[in-house]
Amino acid sequence: MSKDKVALIIGAGDYLGSAIARRFAKEWFHAVGTRRRGDIVSFVKEIEDSGGKATGKHSDARKEEQVVELVECVENEIGPIEVFVFNIGGNVMFSILDTTTRVYTKVWEMCALAGFLTGREVARRMVSRKRGTMLFTGAT
Repeated sequence: MSKDKVALIIGAGDYLGSAIARRFAKEWFHAVGTRRRGDIVSFVKEIEDSGGKATGKHSDARKEEQVVELVECVENEIGPIEVFVFNIGGNVMFSILDTTTRVYTKVWEMCALAGFLTGREVARRMVSRKRGTMLFTGAT
């Protein structure tokens, strides 16, 4: 385990999340970025090529067992999470009048449930250490 300050960014996709990870790496954090699927290697390579430290992981923040596994892995293999950023958002391309219960449930799982699960799991460790910062952002 390193002695780096660790920033865990949930939702480090192509735009804001990966930009957040890059910024933390510039501030001498080991940036750990996650996303459910898709390219997770590009921003890691970009950070490492500029002298920073980064790790990318695929994880579904809507799945409690994956969240527990992710946080345990980060804390055990990289270091204690100093900063946690929840940055998941979704694009709903139609009005509320056309939103089905199924679509609303998926958005709720992605934005609310995932925030609860990841925030709770990270908070358990931060509270016991009596330190840490949590930031929740996102858009739908």
